[in-house]
Amino acid sequence: MSDAPHVVERESRAEQRPEAVAEAARLQRHPRLKRLISRLCGCQEEQFVLQVVQPSLVGMIDGTVSTLAPIFAAAVSSSSKTALLVGLATALGAGVSMGISEALSDTGEQTGRGSAAVRGMFTGGATTLGGVFHSLPFVISNVNHALIVAGAVVAVELFAIAWVRSHFLHVTMRSSLIVVTLGGAIVLAIGVAIGNA
Repeated sequence: MSDAPHVVERESRAEQRPEAVAEAARLQRHPRLKRLISRLCGCQEEQFVLQVVQPSLVGMIDGTVSTLAPIFAAAVSSSSKTALLVGLATALGAGVSMGISEALSDTGEQTGRGSAAVRGMFTGGATTLGGVFHSLPFVISNVNHALIVAGAVVAVELFAIAWVRSHFLHVTMRSSLIVVTLGGAIVLAIGVAIGNA
């Protein structure tokens, strides 16, 4: 009998652990979004993250970051038209490559990540979008103006990636922004250096 209050107290303390509190808070966030996800894909948030968010995020990061070097190298060394063509070709080629890679790298049967074809489509589509968005400013014939607009588009893309990582992968927005921006800056510097060579 005398042990019962201590047991209840220990259980109460266990429930108040930071991890438990954080998990409880996470589950309470954005109930409308969770209901929408359930309706659209007929799955819980965890499955949605594995089958849709993660493949799309891989594609968006690759499309945004990996295409920076060739696009900016072409812009710095040549013209807006060349940068636009290089950007579109790189984005489309990378989209096909990443889509096939995602689909062939995991059938989904062992990992529970869902249909390989669906994941491949999300990865490929997001890769293409990530590269196309900052290619489009190069329809502006003045390459210096196009570079400024493209830089702004890249900043929006990197912020969107950081937000998705923060929201669905529960990484802090600050650390996510730092990591994503650092990666983008390194690739951009490579492109500018090669363009000026």
